This record gives sequence, structure tokens and C-alpha cells, in this order.
Amino acid sequence: MAGAIIENMSTKKLCIVGGILLVFQIIAFLVGGLIAPGPTTAVSYMSVKCVDVRKNHHKTKWLMPWGPNQCDKIRDIEEAIPREIEANDIVFSVHIPLPSMEMSPWFQFMLFILQLDIAFKLNNQIRENAEVSMDVSLAYRDDMFAEWTEMAHERVPRKLKCTFTSPKTPEHEGRYYECDVLPFMEIGSVAHKYYLLNIRLPVNEKKKINVGIGEIKDIRLVGIHQNGGFTKVWFAMKTFLTPSIFIIMVWYWRRITMMSRPPVLLEKVIFALGISMTFINIPVEWFSIGFDWTWMLLFGDIRQGIFYAMLLSFWIIFCGEHMMDQHERNHIAGYWKQVGPIAVGSFCLFIFDMCERGVQLTNPFYSIWTTDVGTELAMAFIIVAGICLCLYFLFLCFMVFQVFRNISGKQSSLPAMSKVRRLHYEGLIFRFKFLMLITLACAAMTVIFFIVSQVTEGHWKWGGVTVQVSSAFFTGIYGMWNLYVFALMFLYAPSHKNYGEDQSNGDLGVHSGEELQLTTTITHVDGPTEIYKLTRKEAQE
Repeated sequence: MAGAIIENMSTKKLCIVGGILLVFQIIAFLVGGLIAPGPTTAVSYMSVKCVDVRKNHHKTKWLMPWGPNQCDKIRDIEEAIPREIEANDIVFSVHIPLPSMEMSPWFQFMLFILQLDIAFKLNNQIRENAEVSMDVSLAYRDDMFAEWTEMAHERVPRKLKCTFTSPKTPEHEGRYYECDVLPFMEIGSVAHKYYLLNIRLPVNEKKKINVGIGEIKDIRLVGIHQNGGFTKVWFAMKTFLTPSIFIIMVWYWRRITMMSRPPVLLEKVIFALGISMTFINIPVEWFSIGFDWTWMLLFGDIRQGIFYAMLLSFWIIFCGEHMMDQHERNHIAGYWKQVGPIAVGSFCLFIFDMCERGVQLTNPFYSIWTTDVGTELAMAFIIVAGICLCLYFLFLCFMVFQVFRNISGKQSSLPAMSKVRRLHYEGLIFRFKFLMLITLACAAMTVIFFIVSQVTEGHWKWGGVTVQVSSAFFTGIYGMWNLYVFALMFLYAPSHKNYGEDQSNGDLGVHSGEELQLTTTITHVDGPTEIYKLTRKEAQE
């Protein structure tokens, strides 16, 4: 009687394996909490108002806010009036990073949000559905004395969502509107040391461009990038975990192919889960240190989507294979109702990601949320994906209930067996239920730690020790799913313990009557585990 390792391994050895996995799980959380810095850093930038009095503004000239070649600048908009400087001559310049600092490829990405400081004027109020149109140029260089190289030049429209809390009277002129922050720019790599933004607000009253947007006093940016220290820890984890999962995956499939029967669906799905985990582990991000690969963010999203789609499909098939009868079992087509929502939801999120980060590969200032049509389209994709996720969890909860009810029905036949045989199957059922609970705990921990990382300040201080909660969430959850997949492939691999029929029955104290009962309820179907065989509907019926 051959089964999986989880069934044939002694309880003592199983506890040792569980303890080792728990130690690695704790280490994964501690690596992020105690060694790695916070995942990201936010830096505030205040634009400098430069004056460009050339007649042909479209010709490339980069205006630096500071340094030896800094531009002719004004402190505020009021200074422009006596100097007869028009709005079209003002350029808001931002140098990235701040003085005496450098950007690094270890930062991985740059995300910028924009905040407009708009003063209230009775004769220049913000009209309803106002839209600000910015002419933005982005350049880079790797030496402080080198020439700037243009990276992107786009017209960037953004809708203003501002409120004025005070009465709109003359005495309140000069007070600022309260405006929502606006998405501005996202770049999927940080391949250069210095970046420069020149932002113009061209005014054309005939075409109604930048008319009725209030009096813009300043433009502020907040740049967010990944911390270099966290990137190094993250790369190290991926480099360590990749061979670990790959080796156990090869070992698992070798055990499957050594068996006399062909692999069943459950074994194939576990192997596919291992492949998807290996795919997400491969540290291709190392290449981003030496190459300007702006598509790495999109590629990372695709890899995560494949893994989570495979994980959700595995849970459905794992439950289904332990509750279906022999005719429905071992056929992927039998799960189209449950796997369908996963496919639809994943496809919607993929299309949404392509509409956002896919377009940003050529236009870093693009955002699907900046237009009414884009916002409605994005919300539609997210709502459909959310509905599919809800349907999935309803299916999954129903199937888990069915599996536990099915197993409870099987337990009614256990008292008729001998004590040794009964204890054997009670142990198998307990291990199966325990694995199901561990699965639910992993899913719950993912949700809990995500919520905690969002609502806390990012770190906790215990005495002289600072724990980075957000970093611990990333490394801990990432390590947890690797350990989960590792444990599945190890515990559900075929055991090398193959007993003869007489030896097996004799060891477990089975009498002839029990042999007949077990033959009719268990051994008519090939499968990876005895629980898999035990939970057939045919046997129950």
C-alpha cells in the first residue's frame, strides 16, 4: 500500500519537518523586520520657477533649478508682473534627486505624485471640471557636467478636484484651495544618476487651454522609490529560494514518474504550482542593475498574477479531487465552473495592468485614471475581477465544507475496524484536516499582515530595536508561500515505503472482513494518497 510522504512519515519526523519550516518562516519575517530597511522612501520636491524668455520655447533648452548653470528664476508669481513675464515664459523646474545626492539602479522604480498650490482669486476661480494641461519634458544624465538627454516629452492633462472651504469673498483672496494629489509619472527602472523635469503651463485663451484653473502658485512633487537596502535583501532572498524550490520540484516530479501509474490531476497541479513559484522566484531583477529595463514592473505583475491564479486553481482542484466520484475526478474540464472566474478575473486584471503600465513603457506620464473614460474602464475591470474573486471564495468555501462532510461520513466506518487500523486512518484524516487549516492560516496571514502594514507607521520600536513592519510583511509573506509550495511538493510526493498486501494488512491488524471492506472502499482507484482514495463518493454511496 503506497501513499504520500505525509501519510507514511511518522508523527515525530513530521513534527521535525514542521518545526524546521516554522524556523525558516520566522527567519523570513526577521530578515525583513530587522535587517532590511523600509521598502520605499518618499522624497518631497519643490519646483523652482525659471524664466524662459526665448521666442521659440519648443526648442530644447534644459533649465536647471540650481548649480553652476542655473536658470534665471523668480521667487513667486507676483514678481513676474513688474518684470512683464508672461505665464508661457515660466517653467517649473525639478531636479531629481536633491542636491549632493545620486539616484541608483538599486532604487528599481520611480513613482511621482503632483500637488498644485492654487490660490483663490475672485477674477480667476477654478471652474467646474477644470483641467490643467502641462507640457512636460524629462531628461537624464550620468555626470553633473554632461549634457542632458531627453527621455520623454508629453502633453500631460490632469483634471482638478479642488474645494475652497472658506466663503468666496474678497477678504479670503490669497487662501489656497484644497486639491487632491494627482498621479504624475512612473518609471520602471532607475538607470541614471540624475533626472530633470521642466514643466510648462501654456495658456491659450482661444483654445481654452489652462483657462479657469485658478492662480497656480507652486508645483510640488513627491517622489517614491524602492530603498536600495531593501532591494539587496529582496534579491538575496530570491537568489536563495530559486534553487530550493527548483530542486524540490525536480525531485517531486522524478518520484511521480518512477511510479507504475500515470500522474493524476492533483499531482500535475502541484507540479504546475511549483513551476509558477519557480517562475516568480527567478531573480531576473539582477539584470536591472546593469540594463535599463523599464518593463520590469509589468513583468513582475505578470509573474505574480500567474502564481496567484495557479494557487487559487490549486485550492479548488485540491478540494474537488477529494470529493468527486471516480467518473468526474482527474479531469480538468470538471472544474470549469470554479476555474472560470479565476481566468476571467486574472484576464481583467491583466488588461488593466496593460492599459496602465503597458502604456507607461512609452509614456511615463500616462495614467488611466486621468480621464473619465479611462476611470470608468479601470473601475469596470476591477469590479469584474472583484466579483470573480467573490464567486471564487463562495465556491471554495462550499467545496471545503463538502470535503469535510465527506470525510466525516467516512469516519463512521472507522469503529468497525481494528484498533490499529482505526488509529491509522484517524491519523491520516487528522493530517489532511491539519493541512487544510494551514492553508487557511496562510491566506489569513497574508490578509492580516497586509492590513497591519497599511494602518501602522511602517515600523515598531521595542526598546532599542526597530522592526520594519512593511519590510517584514513583504519578506515574510513571500517566504511563507515558498515554504507552503515546498511543503506541498515534499509531503505529497510518493513515499518510498511500499508494502506488500499481506505485510501491509498484517502490520495494521486487518482481519479478512476488514480486508474486504477496505478493498471495496479504497483500493479500486489509483491516487496520490489514501485520503484521496478514501473520499470517493462511490465508496460512500
